[in-house]
Amino acid sequence: MRKLAVITAFGGINAAGRSSAHHAYQRLVLDELGSQQQQATLNALAQSMNLPLNGDAAWREQIINGTLVRGWDNMDWDASAVPFHQPFTDSDGTPCWRLSHKRLAVQSAGQTPKGFDPALLYPSRHHPRGLQMAVYAASDALGQLGMDWDAIRQRLQPDEIAVYAGSAMGQLDGNGHGGMLQSSLLGKRTSSKQCAMGLSEMPADFINAYVLGNVGATGSMVGACATFLYNLKVALDDIQSGRRRLVIVGNSEAPLTPETVEGYSAMTALITEQKLRDLDGLSAEQTPDFRRASRPFGHNGGFTIAESAQFFVLCDDELALELGLTIYAAVGDVFVNADGYKKSISNPGVGNYLTMGKAMAEARRWLGEDALRHGSFVQAHGSSTPANRTTESHIFSELAGAFNIQNWPVTAVKAHLGHSIAAASADQLLMSLGSWANHIIPGITTTTEIADDVHQQGLNILLQHQPINAEKMPLAFVNAKGFGGNNASGFFVSPQQTHKLLAHKYGNQRWKDYLARNEFVQQQAQDYDQNMTAGKIKPRYCFGENVLEPQDLQISDSEIRIKGWEQAVAL
Repeated sequence: MRKLAVITAFGGINAAGRSSAHHAYQRLVLDELGSQQQQATLNALAQSMNLPLNGDAAWREQIINGTLVRGWDNMDWDASAVPFHQPFTDSDGTPCWRLSHKRLAVQSAGQTPKGFDPALLYPSRHHPRGLQMAVYAASDALGQLGMDWDAIRQRLQPDEIAVYAGSAMGQLDGNGHGGMLQSSLLGKRTSSKQCAMGLSEMPADFINAYVLGNVGATGSMVGACATFLYNLKVALDDIQSGRRRLVIVGNSEAPLTPETVEGYSAMTALITEQKLRDLDGLSAEQTPDFRRASRPFGHNGGFTIAESAQFFVLCDDELALELGLTIYAAVGDVFVNADGYKKSISNPGVGNYLTMGKAMAEARRWLGEDALRHGSFVQAHGSSTPANRTTESHIFSELAGAFNIQNWPVTAVKAHLGHSIAAASADQLLMSLGSWANHIIPGITTTTEIADDVHQQGLNILLQHQPINAEKMPLAFVNAKGFGGNNASGFFVSPQQTHKLLAHKYGNQRWKDYLARNEFVQQQAQDYDQNMTAGKIKPRYCFGENVLEPQDLQISDSEIRIKGWEQAVAL
């Protein structure tokens, strides 16, 4: 059997809260859970929102209202009075500008829980928000790993570790490229950090330098809204080839600045306040339901922009068993294709038919016809635009017919989280893992009916949360469509099915030994979750610690030894 790339930890933050221990997922399906799970997730949210734990009904309502897609509430700027320089001509005909204010046409977003501020959790030193979120998210993933990071890296050669992470937009707030470009207009001095910290690959750089101490491979492959799957493909190829044994892959996107919102709005890509009124037949004086701003495959008018940072720890299956790491899923394969010639750079094209078709065919080769036809579901890109609802549903419907699939479950978590650009497909993967753990696929509950122009033959577009038997649902497809013709589709194998594959591959005794080792790891992960909720753990941030200098290397013509690493870099 080929090497499997298995997911052994995940962590992060998005509009639904902290990712580890499935808390963000559980926020989406909160009312479907038992009282104990509900309370655990509400407490985890309360901690991130700087609220007390175990509150009353008003406390619960405050948490509910301060999470998921909603009207603006979490920014350090006022969306109803955004400053801008209004041009005018003075009496001598000289061009001038005066300070004025305007209300953004877009009044909703997928914001992290109200009150969450990663800058307060570690010495952030004017870091852009995207980098703050990256530190938090990567630390959360390491916590859920259930094993000390330094102990793990001593079991590996430096070159057996890699980090692939970044953002599509870069860091555009005042501490990044946004501040650099605005400084002259605002009469401020450009800082020495803004240019460097605004680079799109900087989340990987920060994690290497301040969280992991990684000296192995690093980088970021950017593909607009498909960026996470692009990076995941690089990680998967590395593990399957044997070049790496452990890869941390993820993205951090913080695009909630007035300028970025205006940019997407100018493209007519975003759902505006007025479009929401029009959809629901409201007068100009009435306030729309911003909680339902994102309506994939329903009557919609644009996507809802969001922020998110998500990271996953991937290992080869042998390393996972050796260390006793928990296996949350296996990455089957990821496919990437462009659209070819097209009229508009932003319009969808043919590439996504290729990526989904190849993913489905490969999944069938892995697990068979029955698993594909009766045991799979789709996490759609589902951006909530009129163009997406017709084009993506046509892709799924055509391929369902080609593969003889009836009633194929399709959902889209952007209904609850919004569209986090580079991290969007990471959000989709995160919610797929939660579906297997909790036996519920989150439905598109923000819309009451599917739009008339959506293709539905062979599909079951879920408008309600759908209970499943995870033992009989071994496959999940994650689909991503990005500006410029960046298409990616991947398939993932459930933890239940992955366990069966590995037990068969390694035999009963090795599998039993693994399960015994995993008990301790799971307990450590549970302890981490409880301590996080109790507010006892801060992000891992190692600024100025164990800094390496040239004199810390021992160099020969066969290897380079690095201070602090037990194993050498083989030449």
